[in-house]
Amino acid sequence: MQKTIHEVLAEAAIRDVQMRYCRAADRVDFDLFRSCFHGDAVLQFSFFTGSVDQFIAMAEQMLRGFVITTHFTGNALIEVRGDLARCEFYTLATHRIAADEKGPERDYVTAVRYIDQMECRDSDWRIARRHCVLDWGRTDAVPEYCEGDKVGAATRDRSDPSYAAMLWDQPA
Repeated sequence: MQKTIHEVLAEAAIRDVQMRYCRAADRVDFDLFRSCFHGDAVLQFSFFTGSVDQFIAMAEQMLRGFVITTHFTGNALIEVRGDLARCEFYTLATHRIAADEKGPERDYVTAVRYIDQMECRDSDWRIARRHCVLDWGRTDAVPEYCEGDKVGAATRDRSDPSYAAMLWDQPA
């Protein structure tokens, strides 16, 4: 089936929303998180159901509990009909947990699917409904050669090198 130019452009904009969502989680950038959702969006995860504001408040608490996270989206199915789209994004998310009373430094790895209803309002594609389905998860001890302080210069805020490299209004 041949796609229209509208569908191709919509798919590109929708993929961009998902990439911004992953970046927002990994850089702990709540303004960027907010830009992924319409203000009246409803989010449903296995551990949370609520509004965008409630989600961001919960994410602020949860994400700060990790040393670092990495969200990678692979397969994406996007079906566009006018200004509505149904989407499914397969995402692998790794969450580094500092050593504590529960164990050594470890990675909690999850495979999730974001099942979304996206809407284009005022020429702006954003998430209107998100259902996050957990396919599987596991926890692995971090090998000694992968300790967090040896990983590199990543930061979980706007001082991360990616902000200067990716944003045109910042010096390179």
